Amino acid sequence: MFKPADLFDLAQTEHAALFKDCEFAWEVLPKIAAYVEANVRPALHDRCDGIAWIGEHVFIGEGTVVEDGVMIKGPAIIGRNCQIRHNAYIREHVIVGDNCVVGNSTEMKNALLFNGAVAPHFNYVGDSVLGHKAHLGAGVVLSNFKSLPGHVTVEVNGKLHDTGLRKFGALLGDGAEVGCNSVLNPGSVVGRGAVIYPCTNWRGVLPAATIAKNKAAQEVVTRRPRQV
Repeated sequence: MFKPADLFDLAQTEHAALFKDCEFAWEVLPKIAAYVEANVRPALHDRCDGIAWIGEHVFIGEGTVVEDGVMIKGPAIIGRNCQIRHNAYIREHVIVGDNCVVGNSTEMKNALLFNGAVAPHFNYVGDSVLGHKAHLGAGVVLSNFKSLPGHVTVEVNGKLHDTGLRKFGALLGDGAEVGCNSVLNPGSVVGRGAVIYPCTNWRGVLPAATIAKNKAAQEVVTRRPRQV
């Protein structure tokens, strides 16, 4: 499930050339920066509702709305009919497809969003790929940096595979859903249509069409009157 075509419909991005010669989908991550710098054609076709700060090396497609307080440092390529909502922070080397949402106080860097991907509220997306119609709940963090020395590893066929990457957040396959306030640890791979429950601390590989449940134990007790 680690080949690009295992996770993503490459017809749902105008930037499928990025995945050429990638055996594993995460091999696209170190290619994003050079690709964006080589292919960005600065132009702003958006509608700006308020005041936004947009860098020199940014392309924004027609029909996209950029709301007040947004910062797009660039280089960045943003597609058509997107919503870039209030106070979003798009840093260096970001590609956003068509019909995407980058939401309030969401931060992105070195990331690729396929068409229809949604990161709508208080998200961090670093060194990651969101597939077609992948969705992040409010407060989801894709952690991209190991606190311990060494490269990020992924378990492949029962063995740890060294990705060669110091920074690698997550790969979310087409239609994947991550519930509110979840944290995906570095090197997470979530298959097509898979679901992660809210408030989950996830690490590793979640196969396609599966659910990672997080049923925390809860206790209900009788409320006692306060002693005055």
